[in-house]
Amino acid sequence: MNRELIRIVEQMSKERGIPKESIIETLESALLSAVRKKYGLDIEIDIKINTKSGEILINAIRKIVKDVTDSVREISLAEAKKIDPSKDIDDTIETPISIEGFGRIAAQTAKQVLFQKVREAEKGAIYEEYKDKAGQIVSGVVIRKEKGNYYIALGRAEATLPQKLTLPTENLKRGETIRAYLEEVKITPKGPLILLSRAHPNFVAELFKMEIPEIYEGLVVIKDIVREAGDRTKLTVQSKSPSVDPVGACVGMKGTRVQSIVRELNGERIDIIPWTDDPRVLIPKALSPASVESIGINEEEKSAMVVVSDQQLSIAIGKRGQNVRLAMKLTGWDIDIISESEYERMKAGKTEEGSEEVRDSGKEGEEVQASGDEES
Repeated sequence: MNRELIRIVEQMSKERGIPKESIIETLESALLSAVRKKYGLDIEIDIKINTKSGEILINAIRKIVKDVTDSVREISLAEAKKIDPSKDIDDTIETPISIEGFGRIAAQTAKQVLFQKVREAEKGAIYEEYKDKAGQIVSGVVIRKEKGNYYIALGRAEATLPQKLTLPTENLKRGETIRAYLEEVKITPKGPLILLSRAHPNFVAELFKMEIPEIYEGLVVIKDIVREAGDRTKLTVQSKSPSVDPVGACVGMKGTRVQSIVRELNGERIDIIPWTDDPRVLIPKALSPASVESIGINEEEKSAMVVVSDQQLSIAIGKRGQNVRLAMKLTGWDIDIISESEYERMKAGKTEEGSEEVRDSGKEGEEVQASGDEES
């Protein structure tokens, strides 16, 4: 029986990834609950399980008294002397309790507490395993969809992937293996919540780290990344080595590297932009795939006026303003985009106003010059 107990403990430890010592402590706690249920909640109990032999030792801590009035909590001096001759009145002594005497109810209590404690220990072990993986990409298998959430098996843990955090065009199937960004791990009353996302910008950043050796090794760094999942991602990259082209490293030979990421994202467009601290250079590149004709900036207000050809205006703005919106998030600058024809009209209007001012100032100039001649 004792060997069977150790075998069960070892099997449970292996299957659920819980340390054997933790299961032993849980079992001791379960037995303690059962003993107290039978003998009284306030009785002092000491329980030890030998981890090698499986022997269970349960002792009640009883007080030595002259006249016994409570046989559960007290023991006579004569009985105590049989166990330990050195004991005397008012001392305490441990006396064994037979586990066979628990009865059906007590045994059931021990079983319930054991299962509860093991579940708690298992939840704690899962939290400890995954708490440091937040911010990384994990792989799992879709096991079900329920109330707007996908549930993903990650080994012995179950993670939640809200449908709103998947790509707009994807419909995940049961049994499908997917990769996702581990956004958060937290403790809830129901156990650890492992929250996944395929819509987070860092999902793309981590994919680049996995697919691009130069990023993994730190030769190229992603400075900033913005994303509207399913449509477009923009990221700025910087090389830490003069011999490494950051954009070329990310794109790869004939685009092979970036294409593997695009496939993972179901065709989402990705703009890879070389980072610079010069907004006159960065902003036009951030508006890719549009071509910029000219740019004017206001450094105090951190705003920019960008001129593009009439044909490029819709590309620069993007569908529902997406391209310019992402460019503003990426650069941190407010960007106004106008077409060349509109810019020419603005210049023409200013020129007309300016011409009147020039004519007026010209008259004043002539008068000043005339008075100067007279003085001379």
